[in-house]
Amino acid sequence: MKYNFDEIIDRKNTNSLKYDFAIQRGMSPDLLPMWVADMDFKTAPEITDELKKAVDHGIFGYSEGREDYFNALSNWMEKNYHFHVKRNWLIKTPGVVFALAMAVKAFTKLNDKVLIQQPVYYPFKEVIEDNGRILVNNSLKNVDGHYEIDFDDFERKITDNDVKLFLLCNPHNPVGRVWTREELEQIGEICLKHNVLVVSDEIHGDFIYPGFTHTSFASISKELEEITIVCTAPSKTFNLAGLQISNIFIPNRDLRRKFRHQVNAAGYSQLNSLGLVACQAAYEKGEEWLNELKKYLLANVEFVRDYLKENIPSVELINPEGTYLLWLDFRKLGLDNQELEDLIIKRSKLWLDSGAIFGKDGEGYQRINIACPRKILEKALNNLKEGVNSLS
Repeated sequence: MKYNFDEIIDRKNTNSLKYDFAIQRGMSPDLLPMWVADMDFKTAPEITDELKKAVDHGIFGYSEGREDYFNALSNWMEKNYHFHVKRNWLIKTPGVVFALAMAVKAFTKLNDKVLIQQPVYYPFKEVIEDNGRILVNNSLKNVDGHYEIDFDDFERKITDNDVKLFLLCNPHNPVGRVWTREELEQIGEICLKHNVLVVSDEIHGDFIYPGFTHTSFASISKELEEITIVCTAPSKTFNLAGLQISNIFIPNRDLRRKFRHQVNAAGYSQLNSLGLVACQAAYEKGEEWLNELKKYLLANVEFVRDYLKENIPSVELINPEGTYLLWLDFRKLGLDNQELEDLIIKRSKLWLDSGAIFGKDGEGYQRINIACPRKILEKALNNLKEGVNSLS
């Protein structure tokens, strides 16, 4: 490979949330952290080179993206997802979670019902309940290790609760599903029928494994385009989360106006100047790096699958179709929530994301971040093997 993803980089004492804040988050500092969704790889050097030029210039005043910034975004969306975006659709925010919160405030009132599909990325729940709205859950179903949507329940939850807004995770974090076009069309048909707006979080859309295809929800039809807010960002793809930049596409003018009003009301305007530089460089020059990264991540997935089968058969991998976050099923061990946490933290010396934080449907599972050098991943699995063996 042109890029070295085996390089182990010491991230301690760099203000890293992942490595430097264990004590503040109630964890022991000797745990191996495999939780928060950033990568232990340096970003593409092509991005770093552009950031160095900006730093050398030495002025970090108020900045805005120009035509070449939008062209970088539109070319990426067109080439990779056949999603034809227009410049006036774009609203930039400091992150997708911020955008989710703005959408909840823009398109619902206090005590309105908002639908999600747990187990799902836990900020979905937070932005609903912290803004005084009521969460409604259409639980995903684990059918022989493959998560599926219960469409009858999906529609019933909408009609029974007068749901106004649906937060879609596409691809899904943490279960790793890349929703098919047919599944998304069925979701869209129900939402159109019942006048439900859709916020589609597509931040993991660049991490799709062979045999699967990411479909941007708004790209399916003109009708769905009119009810959809599409949330994208280079942060997961190129390990740029700390630069706080996301690109939100809202084709419907009225929805865009309401969304922009909430962003303005929050007191937010221009983006991080270095985030703008990094985002444009990523989409213009980062594709070769990303393609190699995806090959490395796929090998990591295969390593985990083989390791579990050979060494810890009681722990099952939910086969991922996308993302670098793996969903592990520990239910065969017969542990309750606290016992499972003790296994991970005390016996295995690991810091993972407990499945319970993704909703009740996540109990008995753990999420592990495999975007790291193979040696770190191997150490984590060895720790887990020792922990599981200590139960007997």
